[in-house]
Amino acid sequence: MDRLRIALLQGKAEPSVEAALAWTEARLAEAAAAGAGIACTQELFATPYFCRVQDAAFFDLAEPVPGPTTERLAGAARKLGLVLVVSLFERRGPGVYHNTAAVIDADGTYLGKYRKMHIPQDPGFEEKYYFTPGDLGFRAWDTRCGRIGVLICWDQWYPEAVRLTALQGAQVIFCPTAIGWLAADQAAVRARQRASWLTVQAGHAVANGCYLAAVNRVGSEGSIEFWGTSFVADFCGQRIAEADVSETGVLYAECDLRALEVQRRLWPFFRDRRIDAYGDIVKRFTDD
Repeated sequence: MDRLRIALLQGKAEPSVEAALAWTEARLAEAAAAGAGIACTQELFATPYFCRVQDAAFFDLAEPVPGPTTERLAGAARKLGLVLVVSLFERRGPGVYHNTAAVIDADGTYLGKYRKMHIPQDPGFEEKYYFTPGDLGFRAWDTRCGRIGVLICWDQWYPEAVRLTALQGAQVIFCPTAIGWLAADQAAVRARQRASWLTVQAGHAVANGCYLAAVNRVGSEGSIEFWGTSFVADFCGQRIAEADVSETGVLYAECDLRALEVQRRLWPFFRDRRIDAYGDIVKRFTDD
């Protein structure tokens, strides 16, 4: 496959899990009709962003992965011929929960999951209370539409995470995301934060010779205003598709996988890595 159309589902918190699933299934049908091969949801698409506060009752929102939601969406994948990346709150066992993305192939086959590795803890983003850090490592999967990797939100700020995913051959790295401004943030601060987010993802795409697709939420939830702006950066760092800051819907991007291979040959970052000189990268800080 030389060309691939991807679809990013930029949504908001719905009043129920069933409403979120219905909205998502309708958007998936749109994406398939528009010729997309892969579709990705925003982070924790089936629920509100409950991490705004610490409340043990929210653990009831979690489910096994694979489980009811992946089974339902596997049916949609099979019917529509779409590869899916689905972000969910996973119940692994008593007291052990993860922020997880499931990967479903276009024939409905469950390929596996990625568990968020980097867990933030900030005002309004109380994720360490809910999520155990991932223990599956950084992963990529062969799908009907190419080889893809997945990272989740805070992961996408870490060059090591993107590099280790790209080193597994991922042509497109999908990043389900929930990022926004706090109500107290001033306009200048908001502009800098959003610009930083856009810039670092584009840089990752260049440095790793891949497409990077970030899928954000929209809407206000408590003190957070999610800034949307789902986008796809190509291997030159160009934002080839970008969504609105507040509107829900499907964002499409055309990925030229043949041109991606040519770029990797011309700018062979993986070939020229000095893997013999990177031992200190596993240290917390090189202060000795």
